[in-house]
Amino acid sequence: MATPEKKQRLSVYLEPDLKRRLADFANRREQSASLIAEAAIASFLSPDADERKEAAVVKRLNRIDRNLQRLERDLEIISETLALFVRSWLNSTVSLPENEQVIARASGAQRYEKFIEALGRRFASGPKLQDEITDQMAPREAPPIQTK
Repeated sequence: MATPEKKQRLSVYLEPDLKRRLADFANRREQSASLIAEAAIASFLSPDADERKEAAVVKRLNRIDRNLQRLERDLEIISETLALFVRSWLNSTVSLPENEQVIARASGAQRYEKFIEALGRRFASGPKLQDEITDQMAPREAPPIQTK
């Protein structure tokens, strides 16, 4: 029967912050700092360490890609909404005579201030337009196909 090898001593110099973090981690895990350091070194030297790092990076990249796709969709919704509004506004707004434009600008400035206040309230507590649109665009369950 083979006898297990005795562990060998290794002296390592650590930066004070790293030493403190190691001690804190060991205390939280109720393990010795030596055991934590040994496990970290073994993990670092293991052949699958690179594969684990790559898997973690791929997972993060996938999450970033999903976020970018969501942002692209939201930007498309905003662009189309603005385009529809501008087209509707241009088609329905009549040009005012010169003498009525001053009054219309003053009224427009007041209405714009109220719009900004309402927008602020909506951002603070209300549902977002993109959420409302997304809810409406969600695929609905198709009715079952009836066979004879």
